[in-house]
Amino acid sequence: MNKTPPTHPAAKAALVTGAGSGVGRETALLMADAGYAVVLTGRTQATLDESVAYIREEMPDAAVHAHACDVTDSKAVQVLVEATLGRFGRIDALANCAGSAPLQPITRMTDDIIDAAIDVNLKSVLYLTRAVWTTFRSQKSGAVCNVSSMASIDPFVGFNVYAAAKAGVNLFTKAAADEGKRFNLIAAAVAPGAIETAMLRQNFPEKMIPPAKTLDPLTVAGVIRDVLTGARKVELGEVIPLPSP
Repeated sequence: MNKTPPTHPAAKAALVTGAGSGVGRETALLMADAGYAVVLTGRTQATLDESVAYIREEMPDAAVHAHACDVTDSKAVQVLVEATLGRFGRIDALANCAGSAPLQPITRMTDDIIDAAIDVNLKSVLYLTRAVWTTFRSQKSGAVCNVSSMASIDPFVGFNVYAAAKAGVNLFTKAAADEGKRFNLIAAAVAPGAIETAMLRQNFPEKMIPPAKTLDPLTVAGVIRDVLTGARKVELGEVIPLPSP
């Protein structure tokens, strides 16, 4: 853990990836509402700043901070975690919400598509969890909630590499839970179906998947919040399915 006194010491702190929009933004909001100091991260500072403003509209005194980071870069992830510790002095919760869902048949899966999907959906989860693990063990407490997908259970045609990456998230979640059990650490995942987000609409028009058949990002974020705060008791390594309506 960082030996330097934190600049803004907090009783509880959370780190949320993919926080520039969608489920990540709503998760950051709910974690702040639960009394956590929150570091929001994603690739684009401008969208992170919008998320911070969004949260402060609801909670002007919320301890929220934006730190842009490419979570597919292991060195940048380590800097992010060190900066979070330097600011708040601890990390109690990690929400891995960053994701990318390329929709391509197998014959069109280029090397770049494969690499990008594995990097964002799986390797970022490995990097972030590894980076916070020593802190969690030192504290003898900590919780990770990973965003998986119903595609990891029953993939839509074309979600080949996305489904494979999310299946990897499921297995890593179980492995992390087993390893962390003796340190009082929690690891679980949520596996939503279609969520009403920009990422969904990049692949599916409303005629194909009407809004009434999608999940509200706030609903998914509520489950993540409950897992991270202990409000929802979960089996270690559990993957919680959240089917679309």
